[in-house]
Amino acid sequence: MEHTADLMIRAYGGTLEECFANAAYALFDRTVDLSGVEASEEVEVRTSGDCPEDRLYSFLSEMLFIEDCDNLILREFDVRFDGDDVICRAKGERLDRTRHRTRSEIKAVTYHMMEVDPSTPSVTVIFDT
Repeated sequence: MEHTADLMIRAYGGTLEECFANAAYALFDRTVDLSGVEASEEVEVRTSGDCPEDRLYSFLSEMLFIEDCDNLILREFDVRFDGDDVICRAKGERLDRTRHRTRSEIKAVTYHMMEVDPSTPSVTVIFDT
C-alpha cells in the first residue's frame, strides 16, 4: 500500500489466523525472494499480547528476530490462536546469499496505523525499512 515512508501492507485471509500468516509471508518476501526458498527447516513460535494489535506486533517482531538472529528465512506459516497466544509452525531455510535473491532490509515492526479488523478479516501493519 502507498505510504510516505517505510512499507505498509494489508494482509487478508479467511480468518485472522490466515491474515497473521500472510503478514509474516509479506515480511519475509520483502527481504528475500521467497520463490527460491525451500521449506526444509521447521520452527514453532509462541507469542502473546493483551489485544489483537499487541498479538500482531509481538508475532511479527518475533518473526523479524528469527530472520535477523537465526538467519532463517521462513515461507510457510500455520498460525492458530490460543487465548492471548499466537502459535505458529513455520517452515523455511537458512539464508544462502549464493542461492537466495535478497531484496531490502526490514528494521522493525511498528504500531503506527496498525489495525486488526476481524470483520474483513484483514491486518494492516507498517514495517520500518
